[in-house]
Amino acid sequence: MKQLGAEFESRGHHVEIASLDPPGAPFLQQRSLTVHPLGPAISAYAFSSRFTSWLRANRARYDAVIVNGIWQYHSFGAWRVLRNSDTPYFVYPHGMLDPWFKHQYPLKHLKKCLYWPWAEYRVLRDAQAVLFTCEEERLLARNSFWLYRCNEAVVSLGTSQPTGDANLEVKEFYEQYPELRDKKLVLFMGRIHPKKGCDLLIDAFAKVLLQHPGWHLVMAGPDQSGWQEELTQRAVEVGISTRITWTGMITGRLKWGALRAARAFVLPSHQENFGISVVEALAVGLPTLISDKVNIWQEIIADGGGLVASDTLEGTCRMLQNFLGMAEDKELAMRQRALACFGQRFEISKAAAKLEAVLLQAAKINRGARTVNSSKLTSKPRSSFRTT
Repeated sequence: MKQLGAEFESRGHHVEIASLDPPGAPFLQQRSLTVHPLGPAISAYAFSSRFTSWLRANRARYDAVIVNGIWQYHSFGAWRVLRNSDTPYFVYPHGMLDPWFKHQYPLKHLKKCLYWPWAEYRVLRDAQAVLFTCEEERLLARNSFWLYRCNEAVVSLGTSQPTGDANLEVKEFYEQYPELRDKKLVLFMGRIHPKKGCDLLIDAFAKVLLQHPGWHLVMAGPDQSGWQEELTQRAVEVGISTRITWTGMITGRLKWGALRAARAFVLPSHQENFGISVVEALAVGLPTLISDKVNIWQEIIADGGGLVASDTLEGTCRMLQNFLGMAEDKELAMRQRALACFGQRFEISKAAAKLEAVLLQAAKINRGARTVNSSKLTSKPRSSFRTT
């Protein structure tokens, strides 16, 4: 959303952020957009009385309001203030309506069912549009709650293509991890979390690539759940402990260097709403090997930018085997198609154009006399910009 905001500013709009972070939070100092800190929020529900009073006092200044995420007070609070106003609001669920959560966390889902009818159902029902980042997310969202009604719109997300020196980024990556030079790298980039299928990747790598010593697995991402120790032990058991490098979270030039150095990006996730790391892999022409639970899998298959299989050990093995057996010219062609897929679907200006069309149409309907050039958009994120 940060890049979308910057892109909208470059198109002549004015974007502001209302945040439930407290004033002075370090996170807010990194923002180039105007930010209104309305925290600190109270409890896991992130309640803030300042939020609704501020929005009520300022809503008339904006042509549209975007609500990022649900299940916390900011979405219900926005509904309370805006449902009968002249300012339309839009909601990004960001995958939070995926039925995977219902099956994975049944007790949490039961709790959500108790307040769905009087809170989030109304938030979605009365929104000008509910914004889905891909067609798969839109279809899945219909299957979590029996009471469901909203105006759906698919607008995508995106990122900017890297502009750094590719050779320098790869050079810096190998300087940081010299043991990876001359290796054929399979790259995982994301949280070390059971949802991401890291265990499937380790087992599949052992089954398919154990006898191919030139291949090496790079696991890049933060261990937020304390799972890495168990995975490391698993790697010892299957005989590939020396064939894995755990980098922790990498960013900036180091991240792009890893993506450029890799032969394939692999994400056998059990649930992934959009997968920004997948899009970043496409941005450098890296073939993406993903499960069919990564919601942009249909777009990648349609464009030939990667391989897709089920989120099982068998499916992950099949993807690695198919990629291993790919002729050099076929791999090169897949790299070219991956880059084209990014340019056609996920480059930030394309994503911004889709969202802009939806917002401006609503602004014309609701604010007829106001001109396009004077339109102002404000985004209402949760208390932090976490991804799920």
